[in-house]
Amino acid sequence: MISRILLAAALLAAPMAVSAQAWPAKTARIVVPFAPGGTTDVLARMLGKKYTESLGQPFVVENRAGAGGMIGAEFAGKSAPDGYTLLFTSAALSVNTTLFASKVKFDPNKDLAPVIWASSVPLVLTLHPSVPAKSVQELVALSKRQKGGLNGGHNGSGTTSHIAIEMLIQQTGAKVVPIAYKGGGPTTTAVLGGEIDFVFSTLTTVKPHIEAGRVRALAVTTRKPSSVFPKLPTMDSIYPGFESDNWFGMFVPAGTSKDIITRLHNLAAEALKSPEVRDYIAKDGGDIVASTPEELGTHLRNEIARYAKVIKAGNIKSE
Repeated sequence: MISRILLAAALLAAPMAVSAQAWPAKTARIVVPFAPGGTTDVLARMLGKKYTESLGQPFVVENRAGAGGMIGAEFAGKSAPDGYTLLFTSAALSVNTTLFASKVKFDPNKDLAPVIWASSVPLVLTLHPSVPAKSVQELVALSKRQKGGLNGGHNGSGTTSHIAIEMLIQQTGAKVVPIAYKGGGPTTTAVLGGEIDFVFSTLTTVKPHIEAGRVRALAVTTRKPSSVFPKLPTMDSIYPGFESDNWFGMFVPAGTSKDIITRLHNLAAEALKSPEVRDYIAKDGGDIVASTPEELGTHLRNEIARYAKVIKAGNIKSE
């Protein structure tokens, strides 16, 4: 009786094993939940090129934008776990899981399996030079002294630049009036012109202005110092737990074969060592992470929980 049960189990498992060994046998898609041309899209295409060259089947990027990246993420998470649908997304997943919870019925912790955390780009706390603060502590103290507080610009409700301002308010008691702009370009223009006092900007956006002295940088929001501006302190070193970065990572639908995940991870890790990918990430102001799948899973869970707390405390709504 036992032998028959074992034989039946083996027969059921056989197609799965054959499928994993034969993979990939057709074109696979990498879902990017944003419009073409951005950093997420470019990195996805670079990794897709590595997969195509190494595995002998096309890995084609498919852009599915909407709901801050949640439409494409949900689509990928609910696809068949057969190795033919991948998701390459950004830290927006950590924030928008909470912001769009009532609109998108999707739980990335349950519906996605992590493959690799590819890279990380810090936000930089930057000021207009007229603001008399040379450290984060001085900025917080100034906000409390100044009537009406300080004006902090951000790239729109629910963006990481907005969440970072809310984290500053909630952790330090700083008096800040958040002012929304439509994207990083207008926000940067506002801080350069002195229309706002400070902003948490992606390093890519403000790097040339910091180097030219048009804005003053005080700190980065990643847990580790930036390789581009290594002398800048981290917010976490000043206010423990203050961490926010724009990270990029690869996922597959939950239930995908571990063998397939391992192959995807190893090839992506190799691609991240190539000069082409390494130089692009460095030019974007980022640092290569090349994590294990488990490290990305832990990071995502921690990020969702941390941002959810900030979003609820600040009563932040999606635009």
